[in-house]
Amino acid sequence: MSQATVLYDAPGPKARRRSRVISVVGVLALAALLGWVVWRLAQPQVAVNGNETPGMLDPSRWDALAYSEVWQGIGEGVWNTLRAAVVAMAGALLLGVLFAFGRLADSLLIRIPVTVVLEFFRGMPVLLMMLFILLVASTGAFWAVVIALIVYNGAIVGEALRAGIVSLSKGQREAGLSIGLTPVHTRLIIEFPQAFTQMLPILIAQMVVLLKDTSLGYIVAYAELASTVKNMSNYYGNRYMFTFWLVAVVIYLAINLTVSWLGRRAARMAAARGGAVTGAAGAVVDASAGGGGAAGTVAGGAGGGGRT
Repeated sequence: MSQATVLYDAPGPKARRRSRVISVVGVLALAALLGWVVWRLAQPQVAVNGNETPGMLDPSRWDALAYSEVWQGIGEGVWNTLRAAVVAMAGALLLGVLFAFGRLADSLLIRIPVTVVLEFFRGMPVLLMMLFILLVASTGAFWAVVIALIVYNGAIVGEALRAGIVSLSKGQREAGLSIGLTPVHTRLIIEFPQAFTQMLPILIAQMVVLLKDTSLGYIVAYAELASTVKNMSNYYGNRYMFTFWLVAVVIYLAINLTVSWLGRRAARMAAARGGAVTGAAGAVVDASAGGGGAAGTVAGGAGGGGRT
């Protein structure tokens, strides 16, 4: 029996014909909806007082894109968005590792306070954290945005890494401890590389969320892309609001799709390599133990556990 027919029967001629009909009808419906949206945007806009303005697709609503200062402002907004996102991503990953260490600590004096702090940060809205950091710490708009994103997303990353470590076989940790590695070294050398590989799709998805959350920086007057577009709409007039926001949407989609594509590619590469990360960890364990049959046995056991 082939793998394709394990969970369901292979579709017959009628089912395949019905599937093709449904697909064609769906495509036609989507095309009709898209056509209606384009037609609706092209229609003149009539205000409550009876004044008529050109449609959203009228050339007079797009001539502002010919100004170099418009693209300069958009470019600065994109740069500020990427700058805050990259710094926050690095900080969130580091903080997530620390949170995972604390949540998995053997001592209750460490584990319980870390759990309370982590749950508090997870439950706090990012918007309020940005405003609170700016008003209380007077850090400036950039660091208010970055610190809030680091704290919130670090808590999410920490829980993801903790879940990845918990899902590993207990033999992984026991193998490292049996050859004399400290609990911290075992966690860093053996468990964290495997947990990071397993949780990579979740981590990438959270980084995309982080990048989109930079748009909340408007609350502290940080000149990221969304705030820049809003200010440009106010400066050039509501006539160009749709144009500027459409450009911003396209830029956000391009950035987020690029990050998602890189994440999927990294996940596929990690899956294709199989136990390469575990093998490298085992090699480090072997080197830390000074070689020998016992270390080789432990490394081999860790490699087998990573492939399970």
